[in-house]
Parts: sequence; C-alpha cells; structure tokens
Amino acid sequence: MADFIKCWFFPLLYCADGKFVINRLVDGAGNIKLTKDGKVLLSEMQIQNPTAAMIARAATAQDEITGDGTTSIVLLVGELMRQSERYISEGLHPRIITEGFDLARKEALEFLDKFKVERPIDRELLINVARTSLRTKVHSTLADALTDAVVDAVLAIKREGEPIDLHMVEIMKMQHKTAIDSRLIRGLVMDHGARHPDMPKRVKDAYILTLNVSLEYEKSEINSGFFYSSAEQREKLVESERKFTDEKVRKIVEFKKEVVGDSGKGFVVINQKGIDPLSLDILCKNGILALRRAKRRNMERLQLVCGGVAQNSVDDLTPDVLGYAGLVYEHVLGEEKFTFVEDVKDPKSVTLLIKGPNAHTIAQINDAVRDGLRAVKNAIEDASVIPGAGAFQVALSAHLTKYKDGVKGLAKMGVQAFGDAMLIIPKILAQNAGHEAQKTMVALQEEHAEGHIVGVDLKTGETLDPVTEGIWDNYRVVRHMLHSCSVIASNFLLVDEMMRAGRSSLKNDNVGN
Repeated sequence: MADFIKCWFFPLLYCADGKFVINRLVDGAGNIKLTKDGKVLLSEMQIQNPTAAMIARAATAQDEITGDGTTSIVLLVGELMRQSERYISEGLHPRIITEGFDLARKEALEFLDKFKVERPIDRELLINVARTSLRTKVHSTLADALTDAVVDAVLAIKREGEPIDLHMVEIMKMQHKTAIDSRLIRGLVMDHGARHPDMPKRVKDAYILTLNVSLEYEKSEINSGFFYSSAEQREKLVESERKFTDEKVRKIVEFKKEVVGDSGKGFVVINQKGIDPLSLDILCKNGILALRRAKRRNMERLQLVCGGVAQNSVDDLTPDVLGYAGLVYEHVLGEEKFTFVEDVKDPKSVTLLIKGPNAHTIAQINDAVRDGLRAVKNAIEDASVIPGAGAFQVALSAHLTKYKDGVKGLAKMGVQAFGDAMLIIPKILAQNAGHEAQKTMVALQEEHAEGHIVGVDLKTGETLDPVTEGIWDNYRVVRHMLHSCSVIASNFLLVDEMMRAGRSSLKNDNVGN
C-alpha cells in the first residue's frame, strides 16, 4: 500500500530525488497551470483511484478548514504508511499499528498544547506568520513584498468582539507592471470608470453619494407607442419624457450645491442603475463625477469603505447619507478603466490590488494571498503559534520515543512508527533547500537532545532557532494535520480487514439462503 501511494500519487508532488517542485498541469484546452499550492494542484487533478482520492480529499479538507498544510497531509500519510510497512513485513498485524497510532495521536495533541507559544499577537508576530506562509507559495522577494499588505488588510477589517470576515478583503486583479507592484488599497477599486469624456478624472475631499436610482428613460413593461402628426407634437412628447428624469438630476445638482457650497470639495455619484448621456452631461457641467451601472458587490462595499447610506430615491436627501473619500481617481489601462476610492477614514473593507505581467503570475499570487490571509486570521483567533521550520515535528518525534516506553504491548510499535513519520517534514525541508537530509536530521536531533528548540535553516542546511528567527506555524493547522493524517493512515491499514469482514458477511448470507 505504501509503495502504491508513493508511486501513483507522489510523482505529481516530487522529483525523482524527492524534492518538492512547482507542479505543472495541462487541462483539456492545452492551457498550462503552474503552482506550488497543494490545494490548487489537487483541485485541478482528475483523480479516479479511490486511495489517491481519499488522500486528496483529506488534504483539500485541511486547506478548506485551516487554509494551509495541504502538502504536509500528503507527506505524513505516505510516511505513516511507509513506516508501517516495516513492521507489517515482519508479521505485525495492522490493527496493532493503528492502536499505536491512536495512542500517539492523543499524546501528540496533548504535547502540542504544551509546545505552543502564547504571546501577544502584535503586528510583528503576524508579519512573521504571514511571511512563513507566503514563502512556501512564491519566491522570497515577492513574499516579503506581500507580507505587509496581507497583515495590514486583516488588521484593517478586524473589529473587537467580532469574528474576522475575510470576505471584507476584496481581491482585485490587474494585468499591469510586475508582481512586486501589488499593494494594499485602503479603500475600493472598481473595474469601470466614468462614461463622459469631460468628467473630472481626479477628485479630492469628495462626498460620495451611492444611489440605486434610474437616471435614464424608463422602458415600459408593455408594448406602447406615441403617435404625433406634427413636429411640434413630437417636441412636446420628447420634452415630457425628459422632464421626469431631468427633475431627478436637478435634485442631485441642488443637493450637491447645498452640501459643497464654496468649499471647493468634490462630489461623486455612484449609481447602480443607468445614467443616460443627457443626464451625464448635466452632472458633468456641475462638476460632479458620476459612475453608472456599478456592480452590486461594489455598492455594498462602498458603504463599508466610505460610510453613508445607499439611497433608492433622490427625494429628501440629507448630508448624513453621504460617505467620504479623500481621493477618487480614474486609472486607464488600455481599453479598461479602473476607479480608485482611497484615503477613507475608517474602512471596514479594503482591497488587495494584485498586479502581474501575465495571467499565470496573477493566479499564483492570488493563491498565495489567500493562504496568507488565512494564516494571519488563524494566528489572531488562536492567540498562539507553533515554532516552525520543522521544530515541532523534531520535538514531537523525540517526545513519542520516550512516551512509547510507558506503553504496554505491541502498540508501542505503532507509537514508534508515528514518531518516526513526523521527521519527514524537516527531512523534506532540507531536501528542498538542496542540503543533505541525513546530516541535517542528525544535527537537529543532537541539538534537541541538549534542550534547544531547533528547526531547519534552509540557507545553510544547519539548525536554527525558529523563535529567534520569527518562523511560526499556525496552531490549528498543525492540530488538524496530526488528527487527519493518523485517521487516513489507519483507514488504509485496516482496509483489508474491513473488506475481509464484508466478504465473510456475504458468504454467511449465501450459506443461510
């Protein structure tokens, strides 16, 4: 079983020497997708074999619940099976090993609670957590550039006594410049602009009026027509049709003059419904920047970003329904227009603007940012972190080696297998960095025996102190990972026993008949 998992499933995650690589997938249309994100990889794969599908589901469930640890699940399940194979080949029954796994899992979870570090969750700690997550998805230079943006985005939407809603972080993609130019916008970016050529392109100290009012000719729901016999009658019909719309535009203009006066401040109207050319012309002549047909999600976020209340009517408008933005400007990129709403007072929603020279780079950054946001959110909610760089796995392996001496019977073999399997994480970290894995593992275990918390230094292949270096893992990620990998491995080990029980039950039914 272990050989099957390694040969069938792992080639998609490893090179011939076991190193983790950027994986390549080709879809039916011939498009190539490159990724270092295990969740993206497993989501794109069409897995038919039930064994591999079970591992994939466990790994994707890990990502959906905690936001990270997908590849680690695959690693640990495969290593647990490989360690179990040693004992099974010597005649030990799989049931004994799974009993040891259960004991080891419970002890590991208790050890995790003692090993975690509870410290004030300040910005510096969150930056270290985000950097640890992002550097596993994109190259270090880009990860460091995105770290501040990800942390500041979560801190901006965080409210005391309320759960953190990551949907309040809007992710806007713009194929422009380089990936390093990605940044946090403390406001909103809309993917459309004004539809009048003479409207102002940049407005400072702007009042924001959000509307859901039609400022164009209303089309009747039934077929209707107007008949006239002279040009004078036609002009009267046109005038009567415009009067209703012009009256609504006039009220907006008067409201603008009442609020702004001679202060020189700007006035912006963002409407969810349409604005016809004549109405746009009137608004433009009065110095009003107007956007029409804004998306519903943008209308909802505008109130969270700028404040104010969306209006369904232009009657009885008052200043308290207005929002505020220090700067509203239009950015033209080719044939596309983007409107930026920035410098707001207390945004409850922010925008992460992802830039890149091509679609592949933008998609890769998007996947990395998603995991980075989850990592920061987890650290805030857990109020604790775990030393990273494989330090926990080394400490847990040593702890289980001592713990097994107190376990009676053959179940201690399962505990030993579980402890040895934990070392696959620091071992793969060393291999990925191009270092000799066995030499690094010996150094880690020797340092730990002396009472130090040590992890893998990817630059030198030696040991480092993850606490001092600021390398942190999420508590809930590690906890869920320990539970899931042992359950999946136990199911694999007992599959023959369950199938045998099913065949025996079927045979007895046939004999009875």
